[in-house]
Amino acid sequence: MAQVLEFKLPDLGEGLTEAEIVRWLVAVGDVVAVDQPVVEVETAKAMVEVPCPYGGVVTARYGEEGTELPVGAPLITVAVGSPDHTGPDHTGPARTGPDDTGPALAAQAEGSGNVLVGYGTQAPARRRRRVRAQVTAANGTAPAAPPPAVVPTPEPETAPAPRGPVPVISPLVRKLARDNGVDLRTLRGSGPDGLVLRVDVEAALRAEAAAPAATPAPADRPEGARIPLKGVRGAVAEKLSRSRREIPDATCWVDTDATELLRARAAMNAAGGPKISLVALLARICAAALARFPELNSYVDTEAREIVQLPAVHLGFAAQTERGLVVPVVRDAHTRDAESLTAEFARLTEAARAGRLTPGELTGGTFTLNNYGVFGVDGSTPIVNHPEAAMLGVGRIVPKPWVHEGELAVRQVVQLSLTFDHRVCDGGTAGGFLRYVADCVEQPAVLLRTL
Repeated sequence: MAQVLEFKLPDLGEGLTEAEIVRWLVAVGDVVAVDQPVVEVETAKAMVEVPCPYGGVVTARYGEEGTELPVGAPLITVAVGSPDHTGPDHTGPARTGPDDTGPALAAQAEGSGNVLVGYGTQAPARRRRRVRAQVTAANGTAPAAPPPAVVPTPEPETAPAPRGPVPVISPLVRKLARDNGVDLRTLRGSGPDGLVLRVDVEAALRAEAAAPAATPAPADRPEGARIPLKGVRGAVAEKLSRSRREIPDATCWVDTDATELLRARAAMNAAGGPKISLVALLARICAAALARFPELNSYVDTEAREIVQLPAVHLGFAAQTERGLVVPVVRDAHTRDAESLTAEFARLTEAARAGRLTPGELTGGTFTLNNYGVFGVDGSTPIVNHPEAAMLGVGRIVPKPWVHEGELAVRQVVQLSLTFDHRVCDGGTAGGFLRYVADCVEQPAVLLRTL
């Protein structure tokens, strides 16, 4: 006897509403154990493996690799309680017969309760509502505890969708539409049962923006390749666009002699023990500067019309990976020494390159450090990482002629740039912050006096 259970894409947290199937880890007909990863998905935050809370035989998979599914959409169905069940093909779930369940099977079907590796084993109460079906045991009596989520026989897809309120689940989608004046009632959702997704709202915005300027393309001009803005690239595009729309930013910069900072780092590493990275020393300097200028460790609550200054420094840093630009966050950077910061930067960088960062490691930053000097450029005007208030950019360190102690010398010079939200402070505060950072870079002893 077997019962076919449907496992849906779980809530991945942090406001994420969809994920892209990157790689299936099981095939139809495979036997899976409880909590065995069955699919690898890519969200806007990270690449993660999704475990199935049921053990049994995979009877169906939903979505090909590269398909984007909303939270709550079916992922797979599993036949529980029939080890020798080979299952149907992937075209749809198996039917559940009247003799396919029993009290012991109902207990097994409860699964582990695991939602996603690294994100806890219990979903919030409001997300644990189960669809219970009327199940009869083999002897004709009802089991004491009905099993969850029995998959009903699918109805023909020709039935028209019921008319009613706009099918929108995500509050982020509603806010995006509201902020941009999109009437959700005019959209045809691309999700299950006409569910309106974020991509639907963004498509409407692109169509509206392109409509006035639409002109026929020259006959000899090819259309070119189209690259979907989804996953990490889509998340970056949305966040940068929002930053430009909402934050009135300004940038100031200064050329700085980093010779003494490099000498101090060399002396620290020559003393033995774990090596100290340059970005860790810059992070220490940023934490000290934010303690003196807390206006830049804040965000603007637009609804309350308030500036919220934050007590802790959660330092984000830009990391370029094969999947695109990500910004891991070092928690409580203000409490860490240079050795601890070096180790945490290395751990998060390796996780970013391997695609193992969790949503919690990619969110919650209060200030961002962007070392674009690794790309061989001197300067840039960083875009503030919304909803933060500021970002410090660091260019490459190169030997340049410099007046040092009244004489012309060749020194190691770096350009520092600060982009800040002009709502949280004026130029005097931003300039003071940047000047303090530059002073610490030029004379590391300045930092020792403030610790």
